[in-house]
This record gives sequence, C-alpha cells and structure tokens, in this order.
Amino acid sequence: MRINSVVSVNVPPSGDKSSSGLICIDELRRTFQVGSEEVHALKGISFSIFEGEFVSIMGTSGSGKSTLLNILGCLDRPTSGEYYIDGIAVSVRSKDELSTLRNRKIGFVFQSYNLLARTSALENVELPLLYNSVISSKERKEKAIRALEQVGLQDRMDHMPNQLSGGQQQRVAIARALVNDPVILLADEATGNLDTRTSYEIMSLFQQLNTEGKTIAFVTHEPDIAVFTDRTIMLRDGHIVKDEPVTAKSAKEALDALPPKDDY
Repeated sequence: MRINSVVSVNVPPSGDKSSSGLICIDELRRTFQVGSEEVHALKGISFSIFEGEFVSIMGTSGSGKSTLLNILGCLDRPTSGEYYIDGIAVSVRSKDELSTLRNRKIGFVFQSYNLLARTSALENVELPLLYNSVISSKERKEKAIRALEQVGLQDRMDHMPNQLSGGQQQRVAIARALVNDPVILLADEATGNLDTRTSYEIMSLFQQLNTEGKTIAFVTHEPDIAVFTDRTIMLRDGHIVKDEPVTAKSAKEALDALPPKDDY
C-alpha cells in the first residue's frame, strides 16, 4: 500500500526531556553537503522510545534509516534538532563524552558480527569493559561469563569465531552488547547474514531479552523480521511515514513451525 502523507508524531514540548522517553528525538534534521548540492537525509523527525519497548526501524535505501542509526548510536551529530538518551542531551557533548555515552549507554549488534578473529568468545565479550577503568580484570571476566551465559553460550566461551556458526557468532556479538548493561540495544540488520531458522533463533533471543526488561531498537528492511517487534517506525525520504504499535508474533512459535532441520 502506498503511503502518500507524512505521519505526525507527537512529542512533548521543548524543555526537560528526561521523563518523555529513554530515547527522545525532537525535530531532528541531518543535511550532507555532496559537491555543490545539499542532501537532506532526515527532515525534522520526532519520536520517543520508552523503557522496555522493542521497536523496529524500517525503510528502503535512501530513507534515512542508516543516518538515523548513526545518530542514535552517537556516531554522528544532527544538523539541527535534539536527541536525548536516558535524559542526556547528546548534541552538546564533546567527542570524548560521546565515546563514553556509546560505551556505557548503548549496546551495538551489527549484521557482520564484528568479532576479532584471533580472540576467544570470552575475550571478545570483555572488550567493551577494557575502556572502563573502574572495573578490575576479575570483574571484567565475571561480567563477560554472565553475558555469554545469558545468550546460551556457556559451553563456547573459549572458541574462536571461526569455530562458531553464524548464529553463535551473532550470540557472542549480542553478549558483547549486553556486557556493559546498556540502557538500549541498537541492532543493525542483525539477522541479515543468517538463514531463516537462525534468524528466528536470534529474534527469539531478542524477545527473551526484551521480556527481561531490555529496550531494543532493531533496524531492518525485512517485514518478516519486524513482525517480532512491538512497534514499527517506517522512514521514507527522510520523513517518518508510519509509527504504530503492532501485535508481535512469537519468534519461538515461528521457529517451531519450520520444517525439521534436516529437511530445511
């Protein structure tokens, strides 16, 4: 179905955004200079993500989805507008402060896993904690072990990435994202390199983490993956054209409904 109009998303008036959502985006714009032309990637979008939500962010190439993800992850700054994470105004932070925000507040999960090839699963998960000087090596290892147990990889801690399946590598990446106990998980096409069965296994894990209280923003272009989230934000040409709650399907039930593995 073609959507012809831009959806207006209500956001509290300017002022203290600390109570309006874990993530609060207010009139966000991002413009790039390409040669002599200006490219308007985001055109004044506004929305909030509340604690405990599982939100999918969708859009085709050129919709502004990747630009938005970079800003949500404190990897880029908006041209104008405001972005608050856990009550903190991002736009006024220095590069060092943004780096600390990324490390302490956000857990990233990428499509390509981004694991260090010659490093064990346990050591990969420990990496974000190396930047936190108040955590001892003993505590760092304990936290990494707990994170791997949380994703069901307690028996794969000493394995190198090339000894793990794609799904197991993504579980290591999720454990790495969890190890700092971030306020939000940002997943960028986290099932993009996986087959259907493994994708459903990973979405089942995300649903489990959400049930346990984790807030998740999941960027995807796949409608059959977005159905496992509780809300969909759709971008088109730098605008939000849809933002609505959905009744999430159970990824575990979808997984159980697949043909037996040997025949799949």
